[in-house]
Amino acid sequence: MEFLLHRYRNLTVLLLAILAQLALLAYQVKSDSDVRLIRVWAMSAVTPLARVIETGRSSTVHFFRDYFVLLDVREDNQRLKTGLDHVKMENQFLRTELATADRARALALFQEQSQSKTIAAHVIGNTTAVGAKVVIIDRGTGSGVQKGMAVITPDGIVGKVTGAYPTASYVLLITDPSFAAGVLSQKHRIHGTLKGQGYGTVLIDYVQSQQKVEPGEWFYTSGDDRIFPKGLPVGEVSAVRPGKAYQQIFVTPSGTQNGLEDVLVVVEGVHGPIPENPPGFQPVHMQDPPPAEDNGAASTLPAAPPGTSPAAPATPARSGAQATDADKLIDRYRQIGEAEKRVYGQSGGGAPNFNINLAPASPVPAAPPPIPAPAKRP
Repeated sequence: MEFLLHRYRNLTVLLLAILAQLALLAYQVKSDSDVRLIRVWAMSAVTPLARVIETGRSSTVHFFRDYFVLLDVREDNQRLKTGLDHVKMENQFLRTELATADRARALALFQEQSQSKTIAAHVIGNTTAVGAKVVIIDRGTGSGVQKGMAVITPDGIVGKVTGAYPTASYVLLITDPSFAAGVLSQKHRIHGTLKGQGYGTVLIDYVQSQQKVEPGEWFYTSGDDRIFPKGLPVGEVSAVRPGKAYQQIFVTPSGTQNGLEDVLVVVEGVHGPIPENPPGFQPVHMQDPPPAEDNGAASTLPAAPPGTSPAAPATPARSGAQATDADKLIDRYRQIGEAEKRVYGQSGGGAPNFNINLAPASPVPAAPPPIPAPAKRP
């Protein structure tokens, strides 16, 4: 380096002198905008570098800020997913409880309306035999169940008891290939024999080809098999195949279509008539409509004092005798939510304690009778 400076000393001195002269000129000379030329040169030289540095700084700041924002978003997303899982579990639990209450109400209503003596049972398992359609119920000889008794639901027949033990029983379903029962058509009272096929539909056999059976027609138990009482629904005809001597009539059983959880065992059967209409089209009795209100008639409500609004008619509350099992269940869940200070559908706090002991509700005092308006003096 010293060698170069010594060799080009004159040139170096000349360049330094020229640069110094240019710097002095730039410091003294001003541009058209009254800005010294040296300042213009300095800004022109520094601006690109400053722009590059600022771009890198802002990009780095935005990157880390977005990174931490994404971390917060991921935590919020995980928290929302956890809350959604809790809501789904609560919803599924409530749906299951309501479905159980509806089934229990349907069984109780059917037992009240049926003339046959029945015992309610719950399906607790299936057999492991290959090809067998057998379920296990939690009622046995200790409850009065015996081999050969019919098993039904409010929708139709299910099967018959093939084995009774002190605390449980085996039930052969109507879809089993070894099952058979006597049936009767609804429209033309055509007799036949129900046979299981091993899958979802059953076959009505021994119906002659000249006898008229149409799809959509219902079959009922005939009582000829000495197992099922007469008049219980079997199912709806889904297809009819003609044959040389007998028709092949395929029926969708109504008693097993909605799954088997709660059933009824017929202890003492009473034969009933074949209904005129299918089970889904029974006529419903309806009361006469209320009479039209007379606008000119005087209101039976007492007159309101001056300066106050008239009292609205009170809505009668549903009494405990008229409340259904589903209404009672919904009311209990509402009381549990109030006791635990939680709102169903909102996450957090875990699952509610549905086994909490609630205090008995205090009776609501009766409303005092309305005070009649004072009579006008003559």
